[in-house]
Amino acid sequence: MTRKIKIFDTTLRDGEQSPGASMNTEEKLVVTRELLRMNVDVIEAGFPISSPGDFESVRRIAELAGDNAIVCGLTRAVDKDIDCAADALKYAKHPRIHTGLGVSPSHIHDKLHMTEDEVVERAAHCVAYAKKYVDDVEFYAEDAGRSDYDFLVRVIQAAVDAGATVVNIPDTTGYSLPIEFGRRIKYLRDNVKGIENVDISVHCHNDLGMATALALEGVRNGATQIECTINGLGERAGNTAVEEVVMAIKMHGKELDAHTDINTREFVKASHLITTITGMGVQANKAIVGANAFAHSSGIHQDGVLKKRDTYEIIDPADVGAGESKIILTARSGHAALKHRLEELGYEFSPEKLDKLYEAFLNIADKKKEVYDEDLESLVNEHDRNETAIYALEAVQVSCGYPLTPTATVTMKHKDDEPVTTCAFGTGPVDAAYKAVDNIVKVQNDLSEFSVQAVTRGIDALGEVTVRVKAENGEVYIGRGADNDIIVSSTKAYINALNRLIADQGIDAK
Repeated sequence: MTRKIKIFDTTLRDGEQSPGASMNTEEKLVVTRELLRMNVDVIEAGFPISSPGDFESVRRIAELAGDNAIVCGLTRAVDKDIDCAADALKYAKHPRIHTGLGVSPSHIHDKLHMTEDEVVERAAHCVAYAKKYVDDVEFYAEDAGRSDYDFLVRVIQAAVDAGATVVNIPDTTGYSLPIEFGRRIKYLRDNVKGIENVDISVHCHNDLGMATALALEGVRNGATQIECTINGLGERAGNTAVEEVVMAIKMHGKELDAHTDINTREFVKASHLITTITGMGVQANKAIVGANAFAHSSGIHQDGVLKKRDTYEIIDPADVGAGESKIILTARSGHAALKHRLEELGYEFSPEKLDKLYEAFLNIADKKKEVYDEDLESLVNEHDRNETAIYALEAVQVSCGYPLTPTATVTMKHKDDEPVTTCAFGTGPVDAAYKAVDNIVKVQNDLSEFSVQAVTRGIDALGEVTVRVKAENGEVYIGRGADNDIIVSSTKAYINALNRLIADQGIDAK
C-alpha cells in the first residue's frame, strides 16, 4: 500500500491573497462546500487576526466542516495571533493552528531583525503556546527554500520538540530547483530527531513555473502533506495547483509511493467555481482544467484519439469532471475528425460524398478559427442544395460604396451547359447581384422576404440568408444560402429559391 499524502487546501487563505481574488464570507462558504466534496484533508480557512471578516469566515467554516476535514487558522509567531485563532476555531471538530516565522537570512535579519537563537526560541514558544489550545499544531518555516540547511534543522527540531504535529517547509519565493528542494526535505528527515512521527508538509510557489515539480520532489523525498490551491491561485505567480499535483500522484503513484483520497471528478467544477467567484480565469492551455486540456485540433492527433483515446491523452477527461475529449474542427483537421463529428450529428456519407464535403469544409475552415456544429449543418444543407441544383453559382463579385453605383458580376452554370457571366447594376450590392442572376435565370418572380442571421458565434461566423420568392401563380418558394460573405450567401439563397420554383413548376428558365 502506498503512503497517504494529505492535501492541505489554502485557496481560502493564500489563494485569496492573490490581488483581486478576495472573497466575502458567503463566497468562502460556497468554496468550502466544494472543498468538502473534493474530500480535502485540511482547509486553511484564513488568517483570523487579520480582519473581523476573516475571523468570522474561519469561525463559520469551522462549524460547516464538522467531522469532514481539519480546519486550520494561520497566525504569526505572536501570542495574540494564536489567541485569536484559537477563538475562531473553538467550534471546529478538528482544529489546527498554523503558526511560524521566517528562517532565511533575508527574513531573520532584514524582516524580523532577530538573531538565529531568537528565531529558534520563538519557534519553540509559539508551538508550545498553541498546544495550550489545540492538539494539532503546524509550524511553518517561512522561506525555508533559501535557508541554511543546518539552521533549518535547528528550527524544525525545536518545533518538533515543542509538540508540532506538522512541520511546513515552504519554498515561499518559488526559488528552489526541484532536485535541491527534495534534497532539503531528505536532509531534514535524516537529521531531525522524531520527525518520523510528524507530517512533513511542502508549500511551494510558482515564480519559476515549478511549483508542482517542487511539491512532487518533496513527496518523493518523504513529505506527507502538500499545500495547494484550486487553479494554482495565490500570491504573485501562484501556488501549487491541487488539480495538477493530485493527478500527477495518481499517474505516478508507484514511483512516488503515494496516493491521495481526493475526489478528482470535482476538479473542473471547482476550477469554474473559483473563476466565477474571483473573476480570475485560467489560460486555455492550463493543465487539467484549461479549456484546451482535452481538446485536439491537429488532424494527426484527432485520428489517433478517435482510434484510441490514450494515444494522445494520459488522463481520461471524465476523471477530472471534463466530460469527454473535444475534437476541435479547424483547417488542420483531417477526414477522420470530420467524419466523426458528422456521425455525431447523425449524418452518414459515402467516401466519395465525404471527400466533396471535406473540400467544402476546408474552404470554410480556412476562413474561420474553428468550425462549429452549426457550420457543419449549414455545410451539409448547402451541399445537398448544390447536388440537386439546376443552376449553380460559380462566382459573384460586387463593387459598391459612396458615390459608386452598386455593380455585381455573377457567373452561373446550368447543369447541362457551360458557365455564363453577366453584370448588372442595382440600388445596393444584393439588389445588383439578384438582377445579374435574373439576367441568366429568366423566371418571373417577386422577392417577398429577405432575412439574415449568424449561424455561429464570432466575427467570422457563417451568415445564413433565407429568402422567399413568389411565382406568378402565387406559390411561395423558400431558398437558403450560407457563407462567410453575406453577399455570397444572399446570392446562393436566391438561386436556391429559383431552383425550387423551376423544379416544382417545370419551367424552362433558359
